[in-house]
Amino acid sequence: MKKFRIILLISFVFSFSFAEEGMIIPSILEAFESDMKAMGMKISAQDIYDVNNSSIKDAIIHFGGGCTSEIISTKGLILTNYHCGYSQIYAHSTVENNIADKGFWAKSLLDELPNLDLTATRIVRIQDVTALVLRGVNGLSNSEAYQLMQKNMALIKAEATKGTYFEAEVKAFDFGNSYFLMVKETFKDVRLVGAPPKTIGKFGGDTDNWVWPRHTGDFSVFRIYVDKNNQPAEYSTENIPYTPLYHLPISLKDREDNEFSMIFGFPGFTEQHTISTELSFIIDTLRPTQIKMRDLSIAVMDEAMRHSQQVEINYAPKQARVANAWKKWQGQILGLKAENALEKKITYEETYINKVKENPEWEKKYGKVVDELRKLSNQYNKADFIYNIYSEYAYSGAEVFDRARVVDELLDLYRQGKKEELSKAIEKQKQSLTGFYNKYNASIDGEIFLAQTEYYKSIIDINFLPPSMIKNTPQKLKTTIYSKSFLVNQKKFLDVLEHFEKYAKKKIAKDPGYLLFTELEDIFVSKLLGDLRIYYSSKNQLMKEYVAGKYEMFPQDKHWADANNTMRLSYGKVEGSYPKDGMHYTSHTTLKGIIEKNNTGLEDFELEPRMLELFNQKKYGAYAQNGELWVCFTSSLHTTGGNSGSPVIDGNGYLIGINFDRSWESTMSDYFFDSSRCRNISVDIRYVLWVIDIYGEASHLINEMTLIK
Repeated sequence: MKKFRIILLISFVFSFSFAEEGMIIPSILEAFESDMKAMGMKISAQDIYDVNNSSIKDAIIHFGGGCTSEIISTKGLILTNYHCGYSQIYAHSTVENNIADKGFWAKSLLDELPNLDLTATRIVRIQDVTALVLRGVNGLSNSEAYQLMQKNMALIKAEATKGTYFEAEVKAFDFGNSYFLMVKETFKDVRLVGAPPKTIGKFGGDTDNWVWPRHTGDFSVFRIYVDKNNQPAEYSTENIPYTPLYHLPISLKDREDNEFSMIFGFPGFTEQHTISTELSFIIDTLRPTQIKMRDLSIAVMDEAMRHSQQVEINYAPKQARVANAWKKWQGQILGLKAENALEKKITYEETYINKVKENPEWEKKYGKVVDELRKLSNQYNKADFIYNIYSEYAYSGAEVFDRARVVDELLDLYRQGKKEELSKAIEKQKQSLTGFYNKYNASIDGEIFLAQTEYYKSIIDINFLPPSMIKNTPQKLKTTIYSKSFLVNQKKFLDVLEHFEKYAKKKIAKDPGYLLFTELEDIFVSKLLGDLRIYYSSKNQLMKEYVAGKYEMFPQDKHWADANNTMRLSYGKVEGSYPKDGMHYTSHTTLKGIIEKNNTGLEDFELEPRMLELFNQKKYGAYAQNGELWVCFTSSLHTTGGNSGSPVIDGNGYLIGINFDRSWESTMSDYFFDSSRCRNISVDIRYVLWVIDIYGEASHLINEMTLIK
């Protein structure tokens, strides 16, 4: 393992000319410092990540576990994307007070809105603990090694948090070739401070999603609250604004093409090492089917939302969640095909196979790994396909399945005889019941169920279809469930909760909605789970060997650990791109482009009159550049899901933008990154400030910030 880490460090040194690709673990950032400075960075690696002193990393916050945010004031004010705060914005919206439509700016701390279960997490420190995790595992069987590693990790976490209120986790990198400890501080009182109207925060809608040029003011404002000791606490009216260790200064300086930029955040997951046979399956089979599944549910929601403001309020967050991956997958296929990614994968794998032959030791360790990975994916792609489409159907489709899962979890507690835990869980469900059903429409859900069930039944092998689906037509199944199941009716669901032990004995199992859910789950457990466990565990072990071979045999190549929802940094430049023959994308867009899109009359480009008035007056305040108000810009920064809301920072360490998307041509970067065409999209921080200050007339928030003019 020591040899592996030496090779890893060598690979960093040789990868500097390819710096745009990769997501760097902040604790090893010093190895990149000279290259970053050569590209225009003025600060040091220690200014970015320092365990012993406050640094930029202390302003980078994991927002809700799925997005990133950044602290921008001494009073715990944080910025993230509008789409990251979407659920909270709509949760506080009603027909009478639709803040999603008209925007919201808290006039004082008392007006800031609490949000149930929303968290904000700061990384205290990151530490390489590979040697500690693997201590004593040599010579053990796989199962024995796994047990010992789990024990070692538990001890590492306990030691790291001893005497503190911090939390800790140990995560594997490069399929277990290395392990890092993450010590965290999690804040539990996060309040909504401000959000632009959806005509700004979601400008462009699905039309522009994943597309450049972009003009979306994709931001929202929250604040972290703590107890009187500046420590995390559950929501309380006694809590006060958080005093952070560090907050980001904000740059009002003019932007320049090719200026240095970096992004700091919590990217979700990438799969750069995917073997060619699996990538072929993803491009040709899996993604097209997933897209079709979401086509069906999106069509139902869009139609319903067009005819009712209340439905639009209730279903906009759901539609956005479904549509985001739906459009991303389309761009992913296009990008991978345009770049001949599959052919390049195959070529690289053949190079790997030939390289192995140069050294008997390499041939012994890595000689069969490519062939075994190819055979493995071919063998298990069918099971993987059924699992993924089952997940689309039962987890991203009709919400009747969400209700069934809630009941199933309660039944597990009942069967285990955990009466106290069951009582608490039932009470929690009672409290959330109204919130769910106020946003739920059984008629819409039934139409989604019908459309997806018809398609699911037509593409899944009959051996993997639930009995209810085989015996009944989709229409009959829909009619039965949505007329008889207690899952789709708040009053009936509440009755089951209040008399749970009585219903748990017989009635729940006979409910047609719950019955279909259990049939789907039974098929997964009895016919898929075994194969999937073999597939994923075997693939993980082979990938561990495959990646180790890359590091050892190709130390001159660029190497970086796949994103795994941990803190990472990537760097590059503010720049446009040439995505297609004859097409040149400039690096930024302006307010003029918003007006041009609005003139098309398309629904996704609607504006409030105030935007047109301010544009006509050219009332841009201190936020213009050469008489224009920049709205968005692109950079050659490697990002993925989870980077939403991440700060884009200049060479001086100042905030210049908030990342929110990639161009359509860039969505392939989860599997294949090309620095000449892959671009992340950010909203310019000066547009954010203009919307808050001049459009929203909330200058009191601007006064909290540190502005660099």
